Amino acid sequence: MRHRSLLILTTVLTTGALTLTACGSRDNKDSKGSDSKTEVIIGVDAPLTGQNSATGLGLQYGAKVAVDDANKNNTVPGVKFVIKALDDKALPPTGQQNATSFVANKDVLGVVGPLNSGVAQTMQQVFAAANLVEISPANTAPELTQGKNWQTAKKRPYKTYFRTATTDALQGGFAAQYAGQTLKKKKVFVVDDKQTYGAGLAKLFKSNFLKAGGKLAGEDHVNVGDKDFSTLVTKIKNSGADLLYYGGQYDESQIITKQLKDAGANIPLMGGDGMFTPTYIKTAGKAAEGDLATSVGVPVDSLPAAKDFITKYKTAKYPGDYGTYGGYSYDAATAIIKAVGTVVKDGKVPTDARAQIVAAVQKTDFDGIAGHLSFDQYGDTTNKQLTVYQVKNGAWKAVRSGTYEPTS
Repeated sequence: MRHRSLLILTTVLTTGALTLTACGSRDNKDSKGSDSKTEVIIGVDAPLTGQNSATGLGLQYGAKVAVDDANKNNTVPGVKFVIKALDDKALPPTGQQNATSFVANKDVLGVVGPLNSGVAQTMQQVFAAANLVEISPANTAPELTQGKNWQTAKKRPYKTYFRTATTDALQGGFAAQYAGQTLKKKKVFVVDDKQTYGAGLAKLFKSNFLKAGGKLAGEDHVNVGDKDFSTLVTKIKNSGADLLYYGGQYDESQIITKQLKDAGANIPLMGGDGMFTPTYIKTAGKAAEGDLATSVGVPVDSLPAAKDFITKYKTAKYPGDYGTYGGYSYDAATAIIKAVGTVVKDGKVPTDARAQIVAAVQKTDFDGIAGHLSFDQYGDTTNKQLTVYQVKNGAWKAVRSGTYEPTS
């Protein structure tokens, strides 16, 4: 899910120095009493305020439930896990700063996040230089794991980066297939927010929709934070489109759909996982009725393995939306916890723990609450399930789940 860079070289050089300091200090780690436990921190990076915070908080507290479970069950003897969450505000430079902060803390042995793909792009190199594992429950841009030339020559850029969400290479095609074959839509207007996630997803939807015989009524772009879409609405209304596809987050799409319907253009808005949140419906109101979104996996509420997680999340009255990525965040944190368990014995943390944990995460193989979790050679999840949701009677309802196989 979202882009930018500049101070990467400086940051990487700084990170390298920090790595040496962090690893060099581990020999003196456990000078506590025999009954105490070694504290291991799992970092969480997400937008916790402002743009995308509803889904960002779901990441934070999904990981928190996993850590609480691990501590209660004494999953790793001699270790107490702690969550340290940093707010990236959906801004790539802030994400990069957070990555540097995590690397500098010797007790951080893994990071869950971020939410936005553009933020991930500024963090990956920082974590790679420090051999610190990063597992995103939400990033869907294909290039993060398969390189910038992923369509013609896949090449993994960073061995420290993994994700529990499947990619837009599948999500865009899955959405286009449903729009054309099931909804029988013929003419689409495509809009994106010019961010890594939104623009990439919109491009993939468009190419697949056109390949299947659909027509393009028009296309346009908006800026993150825009509120007035009157000019865009007029273009869409006059285009003859029978569907609006939006690549981006709920913050803008929830306003676009309301202004579109208020102008009398009664066509559905369809988007990706970035707009799949109850907040979209709350803000758009009745205008959201009939709108659609694709998201990774199958509905977490329908998974027997997730029932305990949902109960704990609700009982604790944690903020945010657990339904979009909460389960994937829980599984990402669990993968790190299990990897720590293979490396840290009796609370003793080896000096090369971070590098060993990266290798252990690559071998992940367990049944998580959101499905079976393992990673392929690129760091992508092998769970390729996707779901189309539609707003019905003021709530998101799953209308189709399945997988998508790209055609050449």
